[in-house]
Amino acid sequence: MVRSTLIVRASDALPLAASVDDEQTEHALQEHKQQAKLIFRRITPNSESRCSIESGPYTLHYLIVDNVVFLVIADKSYPRKLAFSYLDELSKEFALSYGAKVETVRKPYAFVGFDTFMGKTARLYQDTRTANAAGNSNMDKLNDDLQDVTRIMTKNMEELLWRGDSLDRMSHLSTSLRSESEKYRKAARNINLQAMLRQYAPIGAVVLLLIILLWWRFS
Repeated sequence: MVRSTLIVRASDALPLAASVDDEQTEHALQEHKQQAKLIFRRITPNSESRCSIESGPYTLHYLIVDNVVFLVIADKSYPRKLAFSYLDELSKEFALSYGAKVETVRKPYAFVGFDTFMGKTARLYQDTRTANAAGNSNMDKLNDDLQDVTRIMTKNMEELLWRGDSLDRMSHLSTSLRSESEKYRKAARNINLQAMLRQYAPIGAVVLLLIILLWWRFS
């Protein structure tokens, strides 16, 4: 289910709006909200526009639209398609309400009034069955890239915290290339091993046969 939502300006990580969370949720998500701040600081103009970052029992999904980052903390089991459908709804309403003012605001949480719409929309998406029923029309409106969740970059929070990984598209491409390169190296080793076996197996068989014959002759 949807747990908490944060909206910031991408260029400088200035908080623009946030969901109003109860004390229990605030306490449970304290560490993950700190992680969200780390994500905001890691975002660059080259960052992926959609990304899911796994962290313990939760996943942090973000969507970047027109220099605004929409991030939701959801249960790890919560479907990615629903999470990004929710973020897409927020981005469209936010653009209509505050889009022209985003670049000019200076104080944090200048659009705190947006929490009313966030709360109403989040309630529709709290339960996956309700979300599927209520959000079907919205899901149909999403573009092909958004519906193709396999194209959404997935990271692990450990990679960001300890390995200094980035959220850039080129970093994602580099990781994919390293993975593919490793697959090709393994395949090449297997092919070489099979070739050696084919080349030397007959010789080994002859040697083994001679040893058996000598053992049988002199035993």
